[in-house]
Amino acid sequence: MVTELPLDQVRTLLAVVDEGTFDAAAAALHVTPSAVSQRVKALEQRTGRVLLVRTKPVRPTESGAVVVRFARQLARLERDARAELGMGGAEEEPTRVSIAVNADSLATWFLDALTAVPPEPRLSFELHREDEAHTAALLREGLVMAAVTSAAEPVAGCSVRLLGRMRYLAAASPDFAERYLDGPLREALPGAPVVTFDRSDELQDAFVRRLRRGRGAAGAVRHRIPTSEGFVSAIAAGLGWGMVPEIQAGGLLRTGRLVSLAPERVLDVPLYWQQWKLDSPALATVAQAVASTAAKSLRP
Repeated sequence: MVTELPLDQVRTLLAVVDEGTFDAAAAALHVTPSAVSQRVKALEQRTGRVLLVRTKPVRPTESGAVVVRFARQLARLERDARAELGMGGAEEEPTRVSIAVNADSLATWFLDALTAVPPEPRLSFELHREDEAHTAALLREGLVMAAVTSAAEPVAGCSVRLLGRMRYLAAASPDFAERYLDGPLREALPGAPVVTFDRSDELQDAFVRRLRRGRGAAGAVRHRIPTSEGFVSAIAAGLGWGMVPEIQAGGLLRTGRLVSLAPERVLDVPLYWQQWKLDSPALATVAQAVASTAAKSLRP
């Protein structure tokens, strides 16, 4: 039984996924396209699975994503080992840390966490903005090494820790509330225009179902505003109602630009930090800064 994954084949598969084509991977690895193709085929024979969908650009299959994630973790460990052995030299590039984070965290507290990371070791951050319910998928595919996610179940090969709860308030401008929400909220809200972040944003529907004991959804007139700041501004401008993060709503509520539609009814979304299970100083440093900042910014 073959049990080993040859490292040259694993690295070649990663290069093909990152570069998008066999020819581009060959140029990056300074080998021929034929050699790249042979290595990938050999790895597929060794694993007994198809690892790539041969499209342009190529895409890893579910099994391929497992190997890609392993390749990225291997590269991370190699870089850390070189740093600890003093083999990097002064010209060594900073360590890239790829993180998936939801838009609301990015717009409120997450950048404070990154600025709290110590200057050594030198890090460069690559952020992938994704809905908190979908950030774990990027971990699963090996595209990021850590994620702020609403998924409590750890992705295979990852650790998970609770960061806190992000609280959302149903809010609207005073003029909007007067125009559309005159009467019992549970009856008026389903017919009022609503602002959503994107097609996967279900917070507004969840709030209406909570009001109506599991029935119904937010209104049919939906304005999709795909930035966190633009989303809140659209609600304050009277375009529709929506679920606004408590952190962003505070000042607008105090100045009267927003009104809370149901102060006693809030939605709390638990946020977790998931990361690769690696003994990596870079990841450990970032994780500590994220957890510390989240403890100050989110509800416990």
